[in-house]
Amino acid sequence: MNNQMKLEFLSLAENVALARVTIASFASQLDFTLTDLEEIKVAVSEGVSNSIIHGYGNQPDGTVRVIASISGDTLELRIEDDGKGIEDIPQALQPAFSTEPDRMGLGFVFMQSFMDQFQVTSEPGRGTRVFMVKKQIVHEGGVDKVQGLEG
Repeated sequence: MNNQMKLEFLSLAENVALARVTIASFASQLDFTLTDLEEIKVAVSEGVSNSIIHGYGNQPDGTVRVIASISGDTLELRIEDDGKGIEDIPQALQPAFSTEPDRMGLGFVFMQSFMDQFQVTSEPGRGTRVFMVKKQIVHEGGVDKVQGLEG
């Protein structure tokens, strides 16, 4: 199966739930488990929240884009903003690092642990792009295998 979608919305906290539910519905076209779908929802929530909080500083006039595609047994997600960007990506990926003192700094950690592939690109003053991949687990003879991943 091949399919794709794009969701674009203002950087309002209320739109985190919209992105989360929309992407989960789109992802359900594949045979993901309920646990997989919950993990996808958390990863999307964290990515969109990062755009709103860190990219746009909670200002409601920014634009967040979520692009999703299904190719075979693979879901690909991109979350993009045109916000302030990330100065030091390796530092931002460290557990418990946050530019906001009241935040736990675990968003990227959750995205990395819940998705099969994860990448962040950013340019200060020009925004951030988060790319994530989740492969469908195929059940063969009582053994779970992830399509296209070795290990």
